[in-house]
Amino acid sequence: MSAKAKGEFDRLREIFARLGPRAGELGDDCALVPLGGTTLALSIDCSVEGVHFRTDWLTFEEIGWRSAAAALSDLAAEGATPIGVLVSLGMPGAGSRDHGAEIMSGVGDAAVSVGAKVLGGDLVRSEQYLVDVCVLGTAERPVRRAGARPGDGVWVTGRLGGAALALAAYQTRTRPGGALSRRYSHPEPRITAGRWLAAHGATAMIDVSDGLAADAGHLATASGVGLEIALERLPCWEGVAPLAAAASGEEFGLLVTLPATFDAKAEFALTRIGECVRGGGVRLLEGNTPVALPAGYDHFAPS
Repeated sequence: MSAKAKGEFDRLREIFARLGPRAGELGDDCALVPLGGTTLALSIDCSVEGVHFRTDWLTFEEIGWRSAAAALSDLAAEGATPIGVLVSLGMPGAGSRDHGAEIMSGVGDAAVSVGAKVLGGDLVRSEQYLVDVCVLGTAERPVRRAGARPGDGVWVTGRLGGAALALAAYQTRTRPGGALSRRYSHPEPRITAGRWLAAHGATAMIDVSDGLAADAGHLATASGVGLEIALERLPCWEGVAPLAAAASGEEFGLLVTLPATFDAKAEFALTRIGECVRGGGVRLLEGNTPVALPAGYDHFAPS
């Protein structure tokens, strides 16, 4: 396979293979490190201008919030409690206005919203804005992508499709308004939901960042099961078709598997959308008819 043909996960597999025994367990939402009587959860997420955000769409405070929220969402997917964030901030050099304080103000607001603080970081000159956020938390009962079993129910938090709907508006130079605008500019890391799900027996969990269908595939592969998802059960943002909702990235809701006996009442929106079966892969069903899977987000896909 040529370098041009390699997608994001091809590149990751190549990196994992090259590291070999020099690396710990790789491929989950967070690194998990036993520490005394608890588990330290760590993750890092890099947001780059022109790839993850545009300065003509968002304020610099919003850019900071979105960058931090994306990283904090990884802690939610492990059922972890945030402690703090560290940030490497890249900014253009002389001749440009300094927006670093505004970006970090947004980072700080996102951190405080989930009970964390900014603990430090680094500042460098770069060709475009770059916000690299490392998050730290603790987990009493970490939930990994691996762990789902045949017979488990497949559930999702919140509503899907709002991020794609807002993105489409920006792309047509129509700024989304109201709740849709905030859905894009201030995504919510589902920390409370993640902790609740971990405490109520979640067997596997992942945050919806690449799109529900794509992230379901990551969870299915890690767990060694198949996932069957009914499109008509998807909780969709108003005006979004189920298939579009299944493809929408940067949702930052939680896709979770729970035992078949699960019947607890959550204090947040939680919808059963399918079940785990023997085998592998993901099947999207419209009635009893399989539907082609929408492509998920890939950093290295042709633009």
